[in-house]
Amino acid sequence: MKKKIISLLLVSTMFATMLTGCESKKQDEGSQVTENVVEYDYYQDLNIIDDNYRNFYEIFVYSFYDSDGDCIGDLQGVIEKLDYVEYMGFNGIWFMPIMPSPSYHKYDVTDYYAIDEAYGTMEDFEKLVEECHNRGINVVIDFVINHSSSEHPWFVQACDYLKTLEVGQEPDLSVCPYVDYYHFTKEQKNNTYYQVAGTEWYYEGAFWSGMPDFNLQNEGLRKEIEDIAKFWIDKGVDGFRMDAVKHFDAGADVNNATLNWLYTACKQWNPDFYMVSEVWEPMVTFSKYYGSQTPSVFNFDAGQETGMLFKAAKGYMSATQFVDELLGYDKTFSSYNPDYIDALFLTNHDMGRVAEACVNNEKNMKMAAGLMMMMNGNPFVYYGEEIGMNSTSDMDENKRLPMYWSDVVRAGVTDGPPNCNLSIESSFEAVDEQLKDGYSLLNYYRHAIRLRNENPEIARGEIAKVEALCNEHHAVMTKTYEDSTIAIAINNTDEEVHISLENTEIMEMAIRGYLTLQGEEITLKDGVLVMPAKSICILK
Repeated sequence: MKKKIISLLLVSTMFATMLTGCESKKQDEGSQVTENVVEYDYYQDLNIIDDNYRNFYEIFVYSFYDSDGDCIGDLQGVIEKLDYVEYMGFNGIWFMPIMPSPSYHKYDVTDYYAIDEAYGTMEDFEKLVEECHNRGINVVIDFVINHSSSEHPWFVQACDYLKTLEVGQEPDLSVCPYVDYYHFTKEQKNNTYYQVAGTEWYYEGAFWSGMPDFNLQNEGLRKEIEDIAKFWIDKGVDGFRMDAVKHFDAGADVNNATLNWLYTACKQWNPDFYMVSEVWEPMVTFSKYYGSQTPSVFNFDAGQETGMLFKAAKGYMSATQFVDELLGYDKTFSSYNPDYIDALFLTNHDMGRVAEACVNNEKNMKMAAGLMMMMNGNPFVYYGEEIGMNSTSDMDENKRLPMYWSDVVRAGVTDGPPNCNLSIESSFEAVDEQLKDGYSLLNYYRHAIRLRNENPEIARGEIAKVEALCNEHHAVMTKTYEDSTIAIAINNTDEEVHISLENTEIMEMAIRGYLTLQGEEITLKDGVLVMPAKSICILK
């Protein structure tokens, strides 16, 4: 079968001297992208709309790229790799926490107005935001307000004050207002409450003792959080990823009110502000959080190893069932918020990676990515998923390994989190080698994102099922955005399928682009669309 790629493009990291490790001084910081690109003869003009529908790349700075030779990733390292991010087609980055913290993951903040010194300086962050915006990339940062670090000055001062009280004496909030910033009590209500040493007082820490939970109903704390939010928005941040939302308080109604309060405040300072929330629950629960009227909630029904996307990619769910699921998402989410933007993912930093979920089956890995990229909303790609990095699910550190840039050039490659298992090997080549292969997983991701950037209907369009073209072997849906309609045909089986478009509403459409596993051609002749195994076709 004729291959459709007509010119291969090398994007590579160039170094003046071959280096052996991140401890070596780099002679060339070299994350430059060459001018050659992987091109396809059915590429269309880009049609990127500047709104909150974006293709996001999730970056764990610690493991991403080291610019100064200390084996820890940093903000300057991210700046050096922005050409790569842009080349892949991402126009949004979600940064895992970047604020000072005693932990490597930094989900326990000690200072909400600073950058962790391991990552760099505030000037580095300001430069990063500037460079992102110059490339049309929006910046979303993790905003951790369910809890602080137990080393945060507010908590330290509250505990110090409680230690001065006599047994039975109640705290005076006029003396120490920070006591009411947290959930202090004289009862150890359950195993998530920990004693303040030397006192009769306990505090809540849903995750562990080093992360005391905030009392988000305290007006003083809310004012502090508003000030913090404005600080980062003034720095150019375009959105927040809200961590651990289900733990804010008891129940979706109260938590929705909290989200709506903060989102409303943020939109005063930036009318286009974006917010996406983590509610790790089944759809019946997380969908209710759209009642907050915030734009996005992560779709834990579609993502993770047991989610809909993996089922469809592996053929456990038919393409028709996949389309039905999309229609169901739209009906459910829009019932709470008509302006919702679905937040899609395969895996994230808390989960085993796609390669682990698919047991390194490249066909299924590509299909899972392709299906996600055909869904409405915002896809979030965890760094390294585009090259098939591996993981083990035994501990979080092994889900956050160093980005696999090269087997040969070691400069910039980090040591990864403390205690991570660096012997976990990838079954797929590093970035530099995959860039050379037009049919690599990396270039599949790049082409899938390119299709989204060419066709705004994919992310934003109203979905309709083409009933006559949906069966157990394949499915076709249309998406209409403003005055434009496209069709998306899906074959998630292991066999070639022939789809007759005659006497259907899409019979006059032509092929606009497609995704196949190894560059196989999709053809449309005499009204019959011929699709190889595990392929996706866009028609218009």
